[in-house]
Parts: sequence; C-alpha cells; structure tokens
Amino acid sequence: MQRDGKRMISIWIFIGLLLIAYGVLIMGQGMWELFVPPAKPVVLSELRAGIWWGSLILILGAVFVGTNSKW
Repeated sequence: MQRDGKRMISIWIFIGLLLIAYGVLIMGQGMWELFVPPAKPVVLSELRAGIWWGSLILILGAVFVGTNSKW
C-alpha cells in the first residue's frame, strides 16, 4: 500500500492503539476501585470486572498492533 511514494499505515494499527488506550483507562478505573471502594458497590463487584475487562482489551489491542505493524 503506497501512495505518492509514502507507505500507508493500516487502520488496524489505529484500532489497536485505541483498544490499548481504552484498556488502560478501564483497568485503571478497576484498580482505583480496588484500593478506594465506592460507597455503594454494584452487584458482583467482588469479581473485579473492570480489571479483567481492561486487561483483556489491553491484550487484544497489543495483539492488533503487533500483528499489523512492520516495526
């Protein structure tokens, strides 16, 4: 994929970077709730869904960036 002599970057790299950013934000919020519990916890808050979901999105974003980049 070249245009005017410049190599174009795949859209999947940008999607991967976006997933990494979202994963960091969600996991950060989950870690914050781990150390500073909310006044009214939600149902099943002991499962720490924010930490699990954030880490899953972070790993998925790293896989997208890793498989689609030429670095």
